[in-house]
Amino acid sequence: MEETRGISLCDGLRHPLRSVSGSVEEYIMLHKDTFRTALQKICVKRKVSNVEDLLSEKTTVKPKPRFVRVNTLKTTTGSVIEVLSKMHKVDKDDMVPDMLVLPPGTDMHKHPLVTDGKVFLQGKASCMVAAALSPKPGWKVIDACAAPGNKTVHLAALMNGEGSIIACELNKERAKTLQHTVRRSGANNIETVIGDFLNIDSNDPSYAEVRAILLDPSCSGSGISTERLDHLLPSHSIDDQDDGGSSARIRKLSAFQRKALSHALSFPSVERLVYSTCSIHQAENEDVVSSVLPLASSLGFELATPFPQWRRRGLPVFHGAEHLLRTDPEDDLEGFFIALFVRKAAAADALEPSEDGRALGRKRKRACTTRSGGLRAFSSLRLSRMDVLCSIWGI
Repeated sequence: MEETRGISLCDGLRHPLRSVSGSVEEYIMLHKDTFRTALQKICVKRKVSNVEDLLSEKTTVKPKPRFVRVNTLKTTTGSVIEVLSKMHKVDKDDMVPDMLVLPPGTDMHKHPLVTDGKVFLQGKASCMVAAALSPKPGWKVIDACAAPGNKTVHLAALMNGEGSIIACELNKERAKTLQHTVRRSGANNIETVIGDFLNIDSNDPSYAEVRAILLDPSCSGSGISTERLDHLLPSHSIDDQDDGGSSARIRKLSAFQRKALSHALSFPSVERLVYSTCSIHQAENEDVVSSVLPLASSLGFELATPFPQWRRRGLPVFHGAEHLLRTDPEDDLEGFFIALFVRKAAAADALEPSEDGRALGRKRKRACTTRSGGLRAFSSLRLSRMDVLCSIWGI
């Protein structure tokens, strides 16, 4: 096991820093004197003479590999492996197509493959989301909360640049990031819509041919906050601490997530729908899915099992939660959650993934409704759609 080194400035900060607007870099530079003082206090506490001595203290932590996704809209996986293998040990991921695994600590940020958009620095858990949706080339797809756009352009690559993707983003500044990501990817089948996904009329004829929706709504980010060191930021309030997802903020987020998922289920021609978060909280994950099951069943949807070979499934809080997928830092990944809804009529004609996992191969003769087939229908509930929606939203 390799060893990494680190120190926490929290050890030397007795008072929280004041909040300022702007980037993290601007914040650090503005408070550099405070950080210097904190480091000096840490040195005294650790009985060392300087910061270099602090860095020499070794803490045994299992290092995480560097995952990168090959953008097949611009290059091939083989070509990227040929280039990177000259400098690093490169392995193919055994689950996600076109994902490569590099040694921990590999810095690719300024590599030409990255700056040219041929490779995206995207975690495995994040890439599992679009791969779980597995849209077919030629489909019309909605990415409901698209920024910063990594999953959006991954969808485009999975679709071989064919069909169309409507990428919705409410925030104008985040929409700029989304558009930059799209340009860098070279995808030409993505339409950016600056607006609220919830305001789209699912019965509008222009959306009648939407076959798949990726819904990755705003969430607490609790699955990646530690890695991003969010707890060091002034905006990280006591309400954001590890409370098992019971804070007012989590309750507000989960209410929005239930509403967005219910809306996504209402599109009449949708065959596949992925709901995902980068949260570890049950309130944003299993509870949200459980709350919409009656509506989903009334509209002909059932839960499918994405990546059935993955061992970590949903928390066993309702019948069918074994179809859900979780990732965890114990898996060397970020904390993500994925739920895949498939419309039963579409499942009857579902296409199995081919050997490379990207294209879709032969048809199944019948829809599988057993655990071995990866699908299980919800219990049938004869409720009107409006009754179900009212129940979900607490009206």
